[in-house]
Amino acid sequence: MKSKIKVMLVDDSAVVRQVLTALLTKDSGIEVIASAPDPIFAMDKMNSNWPDVIVLDVEMPRMDGITFLRQIMSIRPTPVIICSTLTEKGAATSMQALAAGAVAIVTKPKAGLKNFLEIDAGDIVQAVKAAAGANLRPFRNLSAINAAAAPPNKIKIDEVMPALNASLTSAMAVTTDKLVAIGTSTGGTQALEVVLKKLSRTAPGIVIVQHMPEKFTEAFADRLNKICEMEVLEAKNGDRLIPGRALVAPGGRHMQVKRSGAQYHVEIIDAPPVNRHRPSVDVLFRSVAKCAGRNALGIIMTGMGDDGALGMRDMHEAGAETIAQDEKTCVVYGMPKEAVKLGAVDKIVPLETIAGLIEAYGKK
Repeated sequence: MKSKIKVMLVDDSAVVRQVLTALLTKDSGIEVIASAPDPIFAMDKMNSNWPDVIVLDVEMPRMDGITFLRQIMSIRPTPVIICSTLTEKGAATSMQALAAGAVAIVTKPKAGLKNFLEIDAGDIVQAVKAAAGANLRPFRNLSAINAAAAPPNKIKIDEVMPALNASLTSAMAVTTDKLVAIGTSTGGTQALEVVLKKLSRTAPGIVIVQHMPEKFTEAFADRLNKICEMEVLEAKNGDRLIPGRALVAPGGRHMQVKRSGAQYHVEIIDAPPVNRHRPSVDVLFRSVAKCAGRNALGIIMTGMGDDGALGMRDMHEAGAETIAQDEKTCVVYGMPKEAVKLGAVDKIVPLETIAGLIEAYGKK
Protein backbone atom coordinates (compact mmCIF):
# COMPACT_ATOMS: atom_id res chain seq x y z
CA MET A 1 0.00 0.00 0.00
CA LYS A 2 1.27 3.46 -0.89
CA SER A 3 2.20 5.45 2.22
CA LYS A 4 0.33 8.64 2.99
CA ILE A 5 1.90 12.08 2.57
CA LYS A 6 2.89 13.26 6.06
CA VAL A 7 2.05 16.95 6.58
CA MET A 8 3.05 19.37 9.35
CA LEU A 9 0.98 22.58 9.80
CA VAL A 10 2.68 25.64 11.32
CA ASP A 11 0.37 28.63 11.86
CA ASP A 12 -0.33 30.81 14.88
CA SER A 13 -4.07 30.75 14.11
CA ALA A 14 -5.86 27.85 15.79
CA VAL A 15 -8.71 28.26 13.29
CA VAL A 16 -6.35 27.89 10.33
CA ARG A 17 -4.78 24.78 11.84
CA GLN A 18 -8.18 23.28 12.58
CA VAL A 19 -9.66 23.97 9.15
CA LEU A 20 -6.56 22.87 7.24
CA THR A 21 -6.36 19.66 9.24
CA ALA A 22 -10.00 18.86 8.45
CA LEU A 23 -9.58 19.62 4.75
CA LEU A 24 -6.35 17.71 4.22
CA THR A 25 -7.37 14.61 6.16
CA LYS A 26 -10.45 14.22 3.97
CA ASP A 27 -8.02 13.03 1.30
CA SER A 28 -7.10 9.38 1.86
CA GLY A 29 -3.56 10.02 0.63
CA ILE A 30 -2.71 12.70 3.20
CA GLU A 31 -2.02 12.49 6.93
CA VAL A 32 -1.55 15.57 9.15
CA ILE A 33 1.00 14.22 11.61
CA ALA A 34 1.20 17.39 13.74
CA SER A 35 0.44 21.08 13.96
CA ALA A 36 2.14 23.89 15.85
CA PRO A 37 1.47 27.58 16.61
CA ASP A 38 5.04 28.65 15.84
CA PRO A 39 8.34 27.28 14.48
CA ILE A 40 9.85 26.58 17.91
CA PHE A 41 7.05 24.17 18.80
CA ALA A 42 7.15 22.79 15.25
CA MET A 43 10.84 21.90 15.40
CA ASP A 44 10.38 20.05 18.69
CA LYS A 45 7.71 17.88 17.06
CA MET A 46 9.62 17.43 13.80
CA ASN A 47 12.67 16.07 15.61
CA SER A 48 10.70 12.94 16.43
CA ASN A 49 8.61 12.67 13.24
CA TRP A 50 9.82 14.53 10.17
CA PRO A 51 7.08 15.47 7.65
CA ASP A 52 7.06 15.05 3.88
CA VAL A 53 5.51 18.51 3.42
CA ILE A 54 5.29 21.57 5.69
CA VAL A 55 2.47 24.12 5.37
CA LEU A 56 3.87 27.30 6.88
CA ASP A 57 2.56 30.73 7.84
CA VAL A 58 5.04 33.60 7.45
CA GLU A 59 4.04 35.97 10.25
CA MET A 60 4.25 34.21 13.65
CA PRO A 61 5.49 34.90 17.19
CA ARG A 62 8.94 33.90 18.50
CA MET A 63 10.26 33.07 15.02
CA ASP A 64 9.00 34.20 11.62
CA GLY A 65 8.32 31.74 8.83
CA ILE A 66 11.18 32.96 6.61
CA THR A 67 13.81 32.32 9.27
CA PHE A 68 12.33 28.89 9.99
CA LEU A 69 12.22 28.05 6.28
CA ARG A 70 15.91 28.91 5.87
CA GLN A 71 16.77 26.70 8.84
CA ILE A 72 14.81 23.78 7.37
CA MET A 73 16.54 24.14 4.00
CA SER A 74 19.97 24.18 5.63
CA ILE A 75 19.26 21.24 7.97
CA ARG A 76 17.11 18.90 5.88
CA PRO A 77 15.60 20.29 2.66
CA THR A 78 11.84 19.60 2.73
CA PRO A 79 9.00 20.82 0.47
CA VAL A 80 7.38 23.84 2.11
CA ILE A 81 4.10 25.47 1.10
CA ILE A 82 3.58 29.05 2.24
CA CYS A 83 0.10 29.86 3.58
CA SER A 84 -0.08 33.63 3.12
CA THR A 85 -2.61 36.45 3.27
CA LEU A 86 -3.75 37.92 -0.03
CA THR A 87 -2.27 41.38 0.68
CA GLU A 88 0.60 43.45 -0.69
CA LYS A 89 2.56 42.81 2.51
CA GLY A 90 1.77 39.10 2.34
CA ALA A 91 2.84 38.99 -1.31
CA ALA A 92 6.16 40.74 -0.67
CA THR A 93 6.95 38.43 2.26
CA SER A 94 5.99 35.39 0.21
CA MET A 95 8.49 36.39 -2.47
CA GLN A 96 11.21 36.16 0.18
CA ALA A 97 9.90 32.72 1.10
CA LEU A 98 10.01 31.54 -2.51
CA ALA A 99 13.57 32.80 -2.82
CA ALA A 100 14.44 30.92 0.39
CA GLY A 101 13.12 27.60 -0.92
CA ALA A 102 9.33 27.39 -0.65
CA VAL A 103 7.72 25.36 -3.43
CA ALA A 104 4.21 26.83 -3.49
CA ILE A 105 1.82 29.46 -2.17
CA VAL A 106 -1.72 29.02 -0.95
CA THR A 107 -3.57 32.16 0.02
CA LYS A 108 -5.86 32.99 2.92
CA PRO A 109 -7.98 36.12 3.43
CA LYS A 110 -8.08 38.23 6.58
CA ALA A 111 -11.81 37.51 7.03
CA GLY A 112 -14.10 34.62 6.14
CA LEU A 113 -11.21 32.20 6.51
CA LYS A 114 -13.13 28.99 7.10
CA ASN A 115 -15.46 29.51 4.12
CA PHE A 116 -12.57 30.54 1.87
CA LEU A 117 -10.45 27.53 2.75
CA GLU A 118 -13.38 25.16 2.22
CA ILE A 119 -14.07 26.65 -1.21
CA ASP A 120 -10.40 26.35 -2.16
CA ALA A 121 -9.90 22.88 -0.65
CA GLY A 122 -8.96 21.42 -4.04
CA ASP A 123 -6.16 23.96 -4.46
CA ILE A 124 -4.69 23.14 -1.07
CA VAL A 125 -4.83 19.36 -1.53
CA GLN A 126 -3.28 19.58 -5.00
CA ALA A 127 -0.54 21.89 -3.68
CA VAL A 128 0.38 19.35 -1.01
CA LYS A 129 0.46 16.48 -3.51
CA ALA A 130 2.58 18.47 -5.97
CA ALA A 131 4.97 19.53 -3.20
CA ALA A 132 5.35 15.93 -2.01
CA GLY A 133 6.55 14.93 -5.48
CA ALA A 134 8.84 17.93 -5.98
CA ASN A 135 12.43 17.40 -7.07
CA LEU A 136 14.45 19.44 -4.55
CA ARG A 137 17.76 19.10 -6.36
CA PRO A 138 17.19 22.32 -8.32
CA PHE A 139 16.52 24.05 -4.97
CA ARG A 140 19.93 23.11 -3.70
CA ASN A 141 21.61 24.16 -6.93
CA LEU A 142 19.67 27.31 -7.80
CA SER A 143 18.10 28.36 -4.44
CA ALA A 144 14.24 28.02 -4.41
CA ILE A 145 10.87 27.91 -6.06
CA ASN A 146 7.04 28.62 -6.32
CA ALA A 147 3.75 27.53 -7.79
CA ALA A 148 0.16 27.83 -7.80
CA ALA A 149 -1.82 24.68 -7.33
CA ALA A 150 -4.55 23.59 -9.69
CA PRO A 151 -8.20 23.49 -8.74
CA PRO A 152 -10.06 20.32 -9.67
CA ASN A 153 -12.53 21.47 -12.36
CA LYS A 154 -10.64 21.73 -15.62
CA ILE A 155 -11.87 23.87 -18.53
CA LYS A 156 -10.12 23.19 -21.82
CA ILE A 157 -8.79 26.08 -23.84
CA ASP A 158 -11.15 25.49 -26.78
CA GLU A 159 -14.12 26.33 -24.53
CA VAL A 160 -12.77 29.80 -23.79
CA MET A 161 -10.54 30.78 -26.71
CA PRO A 162 -13.25 31.69 -29.25
CA ALA A 163 -14.07 34.77 -27.19
CA LEU A 164 -10.42 35.50 -26.53
CA ASN A 165 -9.51 35.16 -30.20
CA ALA A 166 -12.08 37.68 -31.39
CA SER A 167 -9.54 40.49 -31.73
CA LEU A 168 -6.57 38.43 -32.93
CA THR A 169 -5.26 38.56 -36.48
CA SER A 170 -3.20 36.09 -38.47
CA ALA A 171 0.55 35.77 -38.08
CA MET A 172 2.73 37.76 -40.46
CA ALA A 173 5.24 35.98 -42.66
CA VAL A 174 8.34 37.53 -41.06
CA THR A 175 8.98 40.77 -39.15
CA THR A 176 12.01 42.34 -37.56
CA ASP A 177 10.23 42.17 -34.19
CA LYS A 178 10.70 38.79 -32.51
CA LEU A 179 9.20 37.68 -29.24
CA VAL A 180 9.70 34.97 -26.65
CA ALA A 181 6.77 33.37 -24.80
CA ILE A 182 7.48 31.48 -21.57
CA GLY A 183 5.07 29.34 -19.55
CA THR A 184 5.79 27.83 -16.14
CA SER A 185 4.24 26.87 -12.81
CA THR A 186 5.60 24.88 -9.84
CA GLY A 187 9.28 25.76 -9.51
CA GLY A 188 8.95 28.57 -11.99
CA THR A 189 9.73 31.59 -9.85
CA GLN A 190 13.35 30.67 -9.25
CA ALA A 191 13.72 29.10 -12.69
CA LEU A 192 12.60 32.38 -14.27
CA GLU A 193 15.05 34.26 -12.07
CA VAL A 194 17.88 32.05 -13.32
CA VAL A 195 16.93 32.76 -16.95
CA LEU A 196 16.11 36.46 -16.75
CA LYS A 197 19.18 37.43 -14.70
CA LYS A 198 21.39 36.21 -17.55
CA LEU A 199 19.64 38.22 -20.27
CA SER A 200 20.85 41.55 -21.66
CA ARG A 201 18.91 44.70 -22.48
CA THR A 202 19.12 43.70 -26.14
CA ALA A 203 17.33 40.36 -25.65
CA PRO A 204 14.01 40.05 -27.51
CA GLY A 205 10.80 41.05 -25.77
CA ILE A 206 9.40 38.34 -23.49
CA VAL A 207 5.87 37.49 -22.34
CA ILE A 208 5.54 35.22 -19.31
CA VAL A 209 2.78 33.25 -17.65
CA GLN A 210 3.77 32.05 -14.18
CA HIS A 211 0.91 30.41 -12.29
CA MET A 212 0.61 32.66 -9.27
CA PRO A 213 -2.22 34.30 -7.29
CA GLU A 214 -3.46 37.85 -7.74
CA LYS A 215 -1.21 40.50 -6.11
CA PHE A 216 1.72 38.08 -6.00
CA THR A 217 2.62 38.62 -9.67
CA GLU A 218 3.23 42.34 -9.09
CA ALA A 219 5.58 41.62 -6.18
CA PHE A 220 7.30 38.92 -8.26
CA ALA A 221 7.83 41.24 -11.25
CA ASP A 222 9.08 44.05 -8.99
CA ARG A 223 11.62 41.74 -7.40
CA LEU A 224 12.91 40.53 -10.77
CA ASN A 225 13.07 44.10 -12.08
CA LYS A 226 15.46 45.00 -9.26
CA ILE A 227 17.88 42.16 -9.92
CA CYS A 228 17.76 41.83 -13.73
CA GLU A 229 19.30 43.91 -16.49
CA MET A 230 16.06 43.55 -18.44
CA GLU A 231 13.04 45.60 -17.47
CA VAL A 232 10.51 43.25 -15.83
CA LEU A 233 6.94 44.47 -15.35
CA GLU A 234 3.57 43.06 -14.40
CA ALA A 235 1.75 43.42 -17.71
CA LYS A 236 -0.93 46.05 -18.21
CA ASN A 237 -3.38 46.12 -21.08
CA GLY A 238 -1.75 47.62 -24.17
CA ASP A 239 1.87 47.28 -23.03
CA ARG A 240 4.20 46.92 -25.98
CA LEU A 241 6.69 44.10 -26.38
CA ILE A 242 10.12 45.59 -27.02
CA PRO A 243 13.70 44.29 -26.73
CA GLY A 244 14.94 44.32 -23.16
CA ARG A 245 11.47 44.07 -21.60
CA ALA A 246 9.72 41.09 -19.99
CA LEU A 247 5.99 41.25 -19.21
CA VAL A 248 4.53 38.97 -16.54
CA ALA A 249 0.81 38.12 -16.82
CA PRO A 250 -1.13 39.45 -13.82
CA GLY A 251 -2.53 36.86 -11.41
CA GLY A 252 -6.25 36.26 -11.83
CA ARG A 253 -6.40 37.38 -15.50
CA HIS A 254 -5.39 35.97 -18.88
CA MET A 255 -2.79 37.57 -21.13
CA GLN A 256 -2.61 37.25 -24.91
CA VAL A 257 -0.51 38.89 -27.61
CA LYS A 258 -1.89 41.11 -30.36
CA ARG A 259 -0.15 42.50 -33.44
CA SER A 260 -0.37 46.03 -34.76
CA GLY A 261 1.64 46.37 -37.96
CA ALA A 262 5.05 44.93 -37.16
CA GLN A 263 4.66 45.58 -33.42
CA TYR A 264 3.31 43.37 -30.67
CA HIS A 265 1.23 44.38 -27.67
CA VAL A 266 -0.40 42.45 -24.84
CA GLU A 267 -4.07 42.33 -24.06
CA ILE A 268 -5.20 41.53 -20.51
CA ILE A 269 -8.54 39.74 -20.36
CA ASP A 270 -11.06 38.65 -17.74
CA ALA A 271 -12.27 35.16 -18.66
CA PRO A 272 -12.84 31.83 -16.91
CA PRO A 273 -9.84 29.71 -15.88
CA VAL A 274 -8.37 27.52 -18.63
CA ASN A 275 -6.79 24.19 -17.67
CA ARG A 276 -7.63 25.19 -14.09
CA HIS A 277 -5.50 28.33 -14.34
CA ARG A 278 -5.88 32.07 -14.77
CA PRO A 279 -3.55 33.20 -16.24
CA SER A 280 -3.18 30.19 -18.51
CA VAL A 281 -0.11 29.31 -20.55
CA ASP A 282 -2.33 27.84 -23.28
CA VAL A 283 -4.13 31.16 -23.73
CA LEU A 284 -0.82 33.00 -24.13
CA PHE A 285 0.80 30.40 -26.41
CA ARG A 286 -2.21 30.08 -28.69
CA SER A 287 -2.37 33.86 -29.17
CA VAL A 288 1.36 33.92 -29.96
CA ALA A 289 0.90 31.13 -32.51
CA LYS A 290 -1.86 33.10 -34.18
CA CYS A 291 -0.24 36.55 -34.14
CA ALA A 292 3.49 35.87 -34.34
CA GLY A 293 3.89 32.42 -35.88
CA ARG A 294 7.49 31.87 -36.97
CA ASN A 295 8.52 35.19 -35.38
CA ALA A 296 8.30 33.64 -31.92
CA LEU A 297 10.22 31.34 -29.61
CA GLY A 298 8.14 29.30 -27.15
CA ILE A 299 9.58 27.93 -23.91
CA ILE A 300 7.78 25.64 -21.45
CA MET A 301 9.37 25.13 -18.06
CA THR A 302 8.89 23.36 -14.75
CA GLY A 303 5.30 22.92 -13.57
CA MET A 304 2.54 20.55 -12.56
CA GLY A 305 -0.18 19.53 -15.02
CA ASP A 306 -0.45 20.10 -18.76
CA ASP A 307 -1.22 23.80 -19.19
CA GLY A 308 0.71 25.07 -22.21
CA ALA A 309 1.14 21.75 -24.02
CA LEU A 310 -1.62 22.34 -26.58
CA GLY A 311 -0.61 25.98 -27.03
CA MET A 312 2.98 24.96 -27.64
CA ARG A 313 1.80 22.51 -30.29
CA ASP A 314 -0.04 25.41 -31.97
CA MET A 315 3.15 27.50 -31.88
CA HIS A 316 5.18 24.61 -33.31
CA GLU A 317 2.71 24.07 -36.14
CA ALA A 318 2.73 27.82 -36.87
CA GLY A 319 6.49 27.71 -37.42
CA ALA A 320 7.74 28.96 -34.06
CA GLU A 321 10.83 27.48 -32.44
CA THR A 322 9.96 25.57 -29.28
CA ILE A 323 11.99 24.54 -26.23
CA ALA A 324 11.21 22.48 -23.11
CA GLN A 325 13.17 22.42 -19.86
CA ASP A 326 14.62 18.97 -19.17
CA GLU A 327 13.43 16.65 -16.41
CA LYS A 328 16.64 16.81 -14.37
CA THR A 329 16.43 20.56 -13.76
CA CYS A 330 12.63 20.73 -13.32
CA VAL A 331 11.11 20.79 -9.86
CA VAL A 332 8.02 19.16 -11.38
CA TYR A 333 8.37 17.64 -14.86
CA GLY A 334 4.70 17.91 -15.76
CA MET A 335 4.08 20.71 -18.25
CA PRO A 336 7.25 20.11 -20.31
CA LYS A 337 6.59 16.36 -20.37
CA GLU A 338 3.08 16.87 -21.78
CA ALA A 339 4.36 19.19 -24.51
CA VAL A 340 7.05 16.67 -25.46
CA LYS A 341 4.44 13.88 -25.62
CA LEU A 342 2.47 15.95 -28.15
CA GLY A 343 5.51 16.31 -30.40
CA ALA A 344 5.43 20.08 -29.86
CA VAL A 345 9.05 20.55 -28.78
CA ASP A 346 12.12 21.11 -30.97
CA LYS A 347 14.70 21.01 -28.16
CA ILE A 348 14.81 19.66 -24.59
CA VAL A 349 17.48 21.51 -22.63
CA PRO A 350 18.69 22.10 -19.04
CA LEU A 351 17.59 25.31 -17.33
CA GLU A 352 21.07 26.85 -17.38
CA THR A 353 21.19 26.94 -21.20
CA ILE A 354 17.83 28.63 -21.82
CA ALA A 355 19.07 32.23 -21.49
CA GLY A 356 21.80 31.62 -24.08
CA LEU A 357 19.27 30.17 -26.49
CA ILE A 358 17.06 33.26 -26.07
CA GLU A 359 19.97 35.58 -26.78
CA ALA A 360 20.97 33.53 -29.83
CA TYR A 361 17.39 33.56 -31.11
CA GLY A 362 17.31 37.35 -30.88
CA LYS A 363 20.42 37.62 -33.08
CA LYS A 364 19.06 35.45 -35.93
